[in-house]
Amino acid sequence: MAAVPHVSAQVYPTKPVRVIVPYPPGAGTDFTAREIAKALTEALGQQFVVDHRPGAAATLGHGLMSKSTPDGYTLGLGTTGGLVSGPALMGNRIAYDPLKDFTHIGLATYVFYAMFVNSSSPAHTVADFIKLAKASPGKLNYSSPGVGTPNHIGGAQLVTLAGIDLLHIPYKGSALSLSDLIAGTIHLTITGFTATLPHVKAGRLRVLGVGHTQRVKVAPEVPAINETVPGYYNTGWWGLVAPPGLPKTIVEKLNPIMNKALQSPEITQRFFAAGLEIATSTPQGYTDLIRSDLQSWRKLIKEAKVSVDSLP
Repeated sequence: MAAVPHVSAQVYPTKPVRVIVPYPPGAGTDFTAREIAKALTEALGQQFVVDHRPGAAATLGHGLMSKSTPDGYTLGLGTTGGLVSGPALMGNRIAYDPLKDFTHIGLATYVFYAMFVNSSSPAHTVADFIKLAKASPGKLNYSSPGVGTPNHIGGAQLVTLAGIDLLHIPYKGSALSLSDLIAGTIHLTITGFTATLPHVKAGRLRVLGVGHTQRVKVAPEVPAINETVPGYYNTGWWGLVAPPGLPKTIVEKLNPIMNKALQSPEITQRFFAAGLEIATSTPQGYTDLIRSDLQSWRKLIKEAKVSVDSLP
């Protein structure tokens, strides 16, 4: 009997594996999860199937992951929104602990959030947008894929640090938010490059600045927002997680396969073309990153004076 878990882990997987994505299809999370699922499918000979479970700023999907059976047949894409910014903002209103209620398998990619406006906007720089907002306090808006997401907190940071007044409009995912930005009903969107680069290249959108500490390789011509707004920071990440209690032998099987696949030149280039940067880790390294970022995001949220009770 004692040998059964060991044998099961060694032959894992013996049936298809579900990979929960806590956001709707069509965004960078979708792209990332499918790349990971494809790599694991090819390496292990069983289908890893992406299952989108959006809602509540990614906390719905993460909650579903955390309560699943820890047998290796339910995995998930762990995101900054679901594991860091959401918990940091909402505290015990979220029904899981990002450190205790997950098995952290490994990091996959960094996500560089940036400020985007419609190409017809008179703002060509971060300074331009701030000037417009100060001239019309409370009349300009910004969108995010949900309350508590890094996108939302990034906007709240801008409001506080730049001393401007913007209306936050939360959406259920990035796709609808982006559509309204292109249509001109949204003045500013803070999101990643994956879904926006084609629109920037086509002249429909304009990128004003990136939320990383410095300019990034995927868009070296774009200034860092902190060049204009000192102290601004908004970089996220996505990785692979599982329910708590996943056997260590399964973690040790999945992590090196994922790391090796993501570091291949072909996949690295596909991520780069999508505006993402590969960032692999050990399971412990991923846990340490989540713990460190929880502290950082709690500080950001406090400084931005954002609270659940103050949200629309």
